[in-house]
Amino acid sequence: MPSSPTSAIQPAVQNLLDRSWLALVARVAVALPFLLSGIAKLVDFGGATAEIRGLTGLEPAALFALLVIVTQLGGSALLIAGGCYAWVGAAGLAGFTAMATLLAHAFWLKPAAERFLHQNIFFEHVSIIGGLALLAILSSRSSRGAGL
Repeated sequence: MPSSPTSAIQPAVQNLLDRSWLALVARVAVALPFLLSGIAKLVDFGGATAEIRGLTGLEPAALFALLVIVTQLGGSALLIAGGCYAWVGAAGLAGFTAMATLLAHAFWLKPAAERFLHQNIFFEHVSIIGGLALLAILSSRSSRGAGL
């Protein structure tokens, strides 16, 4: 009985997936937007405060901007570092993304001209939340065994 085409490449794929550097690259890739955003907000705190105020209307905007920076940088650092607390970083970034998405991209509340844009952003962020949740799950599982 001939083997399937996928069975021939499965060992090579498994070998690649078992590489620790690939897990690090994946964690960096997922954390990168949060890391860059946190650094940009830290460098331009006035702009970060204006962004919070403009997108969400939350006050005191400076306090919320500071919380966003801490969440983005701290969550990114924990996620990138891996190990037993990577799930904390992934879960924190997922929670932050969920709250920010609901506050800033509630497409059902936007004017018709902006609705399509915010709907796309909203569902892109849902995808990011799903990826972060998956990283949290895998990190939690692997912290009990091999590292992710």
